[in-house]
Amino acid sequence: MSLPHDTVLDRFLRYVVIDTQSDPTSQAQPSTEKQKDLGRLLERELKALGLDDAHLDEHGNVYATIPANTKKDVPAICFCSHMDTAPDFSGTGVKPQLVRNYQGSDITLTGDPSQVIRVASHPQLNDQIGHDIVTTDGTTLLGADDKAGVAEIMSAAQFLVRNPEIPHGPVKILFTTDEEIGRGADKVDLKKLGARFAYTLDGSTVGEIENETFSADGVTIDISGVAMHPGYAKGKMENAIKAASDIVARLPRDIAPETTEGREGFIHPVDISGSMEAARIQLIIRDFTEGGLKEKEDLLEKITSEVMATYPGSSHTFTVKHQYRNMKEVLDRHPEIMENLEEAVRRVGLEPVRHSIRGGTDGSRLSFMGLPCPNIYTGGHAYHSPLEWVSVQDMETAVKTIVELVKVWEERA
Repeated sequence: MSLPHDTVLDRFLRYVVIDTQSDPTSQAQPSTEKQKDLGRLLERELKALGLDDAHLDEHGNVYATIPANTKKDVPAICFCSHMDTAPDFSGTGVKPQLVRNYQGSDITLTGDPSQVIRVASHPQLNDQIGHDIVTTDGTTLLGADDKAGVAEIMSAAQFLVRNPEIPHGPVKILFTTDEEIGRGADKVDLKKLGARFAYTLDGSTVGEIENETFSADGVTIDISGVAMHPGYAKGKMENAIKAASDIVARLPRDIAPETTEGREGFIHPVDISGSMEAARIQLIIRDFTEGGLKEKEDLLEKITSEVMATYPGSSHTFTVKHQYRNMKEVLDRHPEIMENLEEAVRRVGLEPVRHSIRGGTDGSRLSFMGLPCPNIYTGGHAYHSPLEWVSVQDMETAVKTIVELVKVWEERA
């Protein structure tokens, strides 16, 4: 199945044209059956590399093992990426474009000339002079999130299999579905996977390694109003739409995604719907600490109660749903995970920079499921948009990082 000398670019271009967009409205897993199209291809390619245990399970997850070739007792290390692309923008009919030997100008996308990757908005392009840049034609997203990670893991696996003189412990491979809709780890069988530690390949700028994510909850506020014919409503009607709007209007503007950065958390309404008699507000709460998360939920509940007190005939419910937690809490118990990664990054000629993700990743869930799992760069940028791009040379650096990391774990065992 695989070509004799597949490069990471060969693989990446092969994978991005397969539509794997996930669907948050579906209750199935995978949420879209088309994610299995890529899963089946990866299963075949892994088997072609000689990984006989490679298989696609009923939920669309792909598992495989590169057996240890050292006598040392090295922990089994897993490398993980997700196959789905984000629902935010179309992933159908991806037409990848290759800009060879990039020389620093803005990149106009051929399928929609109004879409321009501008250096002023993407300053990381200043570090890409001489690189080969992959973009879309501007009518779809690219899918570097996270097919760059998939291609990098596959290329590293190919390298390790074809270079058996490199000593290493057991290397586990995992490709998941539905990460973009928050379900990437839901159906992962950790017992079957058999890894002690893991790394997701789902980051961005090379050199940046991530051991911290937001902690996250979802909040649903359901409001029952008092419906009445508007012609005879004085002193009687309590419009649920207005109550919901009052709550949203009172949210602090300085605790919102559009006004926060770094380690600042936020309260973010993501959906509001309703009628005169009933309305619903859905929000997400994000913070890097449990205390910060609780403070924001308490503030939101206080605002809700104060608003609803002005609608005495109405009622409401306030429901908090746990989503994921900051993986740093788990990773700090196993400092060797990040120390070994930092050494691998240095070996490929970069200075490692620990970075916090203003979001989540499969690694958040996996860490709290018992598989400590930080995040490694892929070289991709401008995710979830038609302006998404990735450097071929940065993808190659990510491949080398995986190989060096496997070597470090064996050396330090």
